[in-house]
Amino acid sequence: MNKHWIQRIILTSFAAVALGLSAHSFASSKDLGKEDHQREKTLYIWAGDQGRVRPDFLAVIDFNEHSHNYGRVLRTVPIPPPGNVGNEPHHCHLSADKNILACGGLLSLLKGQNSIFFFDVSNARHPKFMFSRGASESSITDDFLPLPEGGFLVTQMGSATGGAPGRLAEFDRFLNLKAEYPANPPTDGFNPHGISADFSRNLLVTSDFINPVTTLNVWPGDVELRGSLRFWNLKKRKITRTVFLPEALGSMDVKLIPGDPHGRAVTANMFSGLFYTVDPTDGSVVQSFDGEDIVPHVDGLPVRGGMVQLLAMPKSGKRLIFASFMAGQIGMLDISDRNAFVQQAIVNLGVGAGPHDIDLTEDDSRLVVTDYFLNQDDFGKIHFEGDHKVHVIQVTPDTLTLDTRFELDFNTAFKHPARPHGIAMK
Repeated sequence: MNKHWIQRIILTSFAAVALGLSAHSFASSKDLGKEDHQREKTLYIWAGDQGRVRPDFLAVIDFNEHSHNYGRVLRTVPIPPPGNVGNEPHHCHLSADKNILACGGLLSLLKGQNSIFFFDVSNARHPKFMFSRGASESSITDDFLPLPEGGFLVTQMGSATGGAPGRLAEFDRFLNLKAEYPANPPTDGFNPHGISADFSRNLLVTSDFINPVTTLNVWPGDVELRGSLRFWNLKKRKITRTVFLPEALGSMDVKLIPGDPHGRAVTANMFSGLFYTVDPTDGSVVQSFDGEDIVPHVDGLPVRGGMVQLLAMPKSGKRLIFASFMAGQIGMLDISDRNAFVQQAIVNLGVGAGPHDIDLTEDDSRLVVTDYFLNQDDFGKIHFEGDHKVHVIQVTPDTLTLDTRFELDFNTAFKHPARPHGIAMK
């Protein structure tokens, strides 16, 4: 073979490799562009005035990591009167089509106000307040579950007067109250807070947390904590099994494990720091982790386990993320072994930070955290303030990393200090 043929073969080979690399790079660029297009770019924080004299409001924040305004408040949407002050903004959730944002007022009952607020977010960065709604048999609005056909199921922790039993309220796709479940609720401490569903399995679970009226100063006795899960036939909106945990110390949140063959759920008791895996098929309860074993351990806290509160479950079903309010920590557990969870990662925000609400992006790559739980000021027994900051944490299956580019402090971001709570992203 002469040298011209050899040169030709070499050049052809290099050209083929170069073309292959170019094609690969282009495909990757397209894929990355598609992924970036789908990533949430707008963050909503549902918040209240710290002084309880100015309107509750929705803060609209730039959540685009590539923007020079990343982490900056773009605008606020205050609730118009009547009933726009002192609702104690709590959790919120987007509808299935992401065009409606539903937000709850935990303490609206105390002022005789509606407790569920709806925003039109079809124009993502220019939300419009629509109207508020209430329920007839229940109050103390907590969390929202969007329904595939539109509308929401809403955990109402309290009765119409704020005590027990609570209800699960349903709002249809027109955002009208459809029903409150069950018609004859249990009398054994039914005060639903957390909610999680698997529509493919026709499975719903709620967690009972606390009897709300007992947290007020007008209640002469101690606060009544709950420790139980209710499993439901989702289509029939009917409780099929109640599982009581070993101790009634505040089962605030619950998450079904995606892909689990038994439809098991994970919960934690806030005042014991113990994590449990619960099987709805037989009602069995397994202690899977102890918050006292978190490393680094924060000593000297008045609540065992650092006061574990809300949970987030990545879609893999192999990890669980939690917020520890008093320890000031966000942790991730490997839950592959349902009987024995293992610490995977930890972010330390510092004692006093008070992380409470946490929410994952759709692709599970970012976690938003708000540092405020509930302060009933001079009218109640609950005083868990936090530092009013909002954080973003980068998430992989193995790591949690605080995004230091995102710095948002609700003490200074507005003319008057505010308390950030509910989270939603679009």
